[in-house]
Amino acid sequence: MSGRESMRSWVVVYLKGMFMGAADAVPGVSGGTIALITGIYERLIAAITALDPGALRYLPRIHRRTERAELRAALVEMDVPFLFALGTGVATALVTVARLMDYAFETYPGLVAALFFGLIAASAIVLSEHVSLDTPRRVAVAVFGFVLAFALSGPEVSNSMPNTPLFVLVAGSIAIAGMILPGISGAFFLYILGQYDYLVGTLTTFTDGLAGLGSGGSVGALIEPAVVILAFGIGALVGLFSIAYAIRWALANYREATLTFLVSLMVGALRLPATRVVENTPVTTRAAGSVLVVAAIGGALVLLVDRYTADIEFS
Repeated sequence: MSGRESMRSWVVVYLKGMFMGAADAVPGVSGGTIALITGIYERLIAAITALDPGALRYLPRIHRRTERAELRAALVEMDVPFLFALGTGVATALVTVARLMDYAFETYPGLVAALFFGLIAASAIVLSEHVSLDTPRRVAVAVFGFVLAFALSGPEVSNSMPNTPLFVLVAGSIAIAGMILPGISGAFFLYILGQYDYLVGTLTTFTDGLAGLGSGGSVGALIEPAVVILAFGIGALVGLFSIAYAIRWALANYREATLTFLVSLMVGALRLPATRVVENTPVTTRAAGSVLVVAAIGGALVLLVDRYTADIEFS
């Protein structure tokens, strides 16, 4: 996209980023899937792989007109304006959805867990169409993935995961892979690593603090959440150029085994939302009915997305 293209084009990219961000903000649907649906996935991957840190060499001499021109040309060549518009849309949606989820966690924890159960279960069903347990190796991979996720999803493990900047950095590096790869949810990885609730609350606290600065709020109150968000961002950058590439390589060379592992992770991880549903839902017919309806809605959303992407090649 050149600098001469209309503002309307950039707004469209921004809105597509918002759709991606909304999908990335909840377990079950991948932002990469939304990128495929909206027709920007190939451009997104091309732009990410075109990023070259060498362009930073122009910064020390940016006061010179020729250096500014060369930097601008390099940024356009790497399609950075596209990434900026898209990323701004993603960030807008993440902040908005995080606020909604933070409220939902506090007010309707059982129903939120039911929604996540439906989203994750339906995602596993959709991806299972690409899985075949026809070799001992794939069976072993499936068993390993299920056991690993089941163990990590136990309340005693999930609740004990550290909410430290270092662990958030690691979680961010893993989650970013799911955020850009079709069919895999980045929020799902954060969920089973015990960081989803924490990061949603942290992001809401940070944005509230920013908004409060205009009315005399303390800058000091922003430091702690800012450190966590920065750690996640650094982890995401690391993962973008390492783990995401590794998963893409695995999908390209060992597609069936990789998908088998990912699906088994999803199935094993259903333990976590199921446990939270039980812990936060009263034993009444009405409550049980509400849980089933919300879970069905979550599953239906994923199946609806799958229906309209059935003819798109995800490899």
